[in-house]
Amino acid sequence: MRRKEARFFWLFISPWIFGFVVFLLGPMLASVYLSFTDWDSFTDPTWVGFGNYVKLITEDTVFHKALWNTLYFAFFSVPLGMGIALWLAALLNKKMKARKIFRTLVYLPHLVPIVAVALIFQMILAPDAGPLNRILAVFGVDGPAWLFDSEWVKPAIILLSLWQAGGATVLLLAGMKGIPQEFYEAAEIDGASSLRQFWSITFPQLTPIIFFNLIMGIIGAFQVFAQVYILTQGGPDNASQMLVPLLFTEAFRNYHMGYASAISWLLFLMVMALTILAFSTSRKWVFYETEVKN
Repeated sequence: MRRKEARFFWLFISPWIFGFVVFLLGPMLASVYLSFTDWDSFTDPTWVGFGNYVKLITEDTVFHKALWNTLYFAFFSVPLGMGIALWLAALLNKKMKARKIFRTLVYLPHLVPIVAVALIFQMILAPDAGPLNRILAVFGVDGPAWLFDSEWVKPAIILLSLWQAGGATVLLLAGMKGIPQEFYEAAEIDGASSLRQFWSITFPQLTPIIFFNLIMGIIGAFQVFAQVYILTQGGPDNASQMLVPLLFTEAFRNYHMGYASAISWLLFLMVMALTILAFSTSRKWVFYETEVKN
């Protein structure tokens, strides 16, 4: 019976194993080799050793700018997105009329494809006819040329990223619903204010979800692509160039497949390092009910 169950197990899991080896593991291992070569995808690869990595780190100013822009985007978009999601979840957790409608409206932008969102924001951020600059003009503010100004293009992309905070909001709202009401009743008896209840009860109970949103936010921020590709193509003057769009340009426009593979593995190492850093600090602020804190 055990052997029969084992055979059925391997039979049913074999499509996934095949897909993983052929479409994920195989290309990953191939990209490791290609990152040490000069390959245009048409001729045979030429071994260059660490030449691609040395050039990226010491010579390629476009890569340096893309790295800085990606770090800038991640540094602002991830905390702002988490803060807005937490604020919206706290509001939607209160008893109010049409609460279900508001919850649906908050989550709807998360369901809209990123391509559609980018095109919508392209119209919203238009310098002259855009609704945002028209609203600013009502208050006497001369709005910038968002996507055409090197100083404002990154804030514009960050603003777009905040549009889809509904996914994290739903997770936080579900976490709030799982907090026992007895905690709040005991806090009210002790005279704790609403703000004190939030920071002493709600926030600690939500830290596992906040930590999950942090990790996913970091990964997503370093993988931003569609917004840049559709709105700016990395311009003006590489002011909005990010690592993944740069990788795409080097691989499928310049046909520098080896160079692009080196970018991808540097990106992987950076995301891995930040993820390890986040996990190493999580013990100090993430609360799990099943764990006993020292």
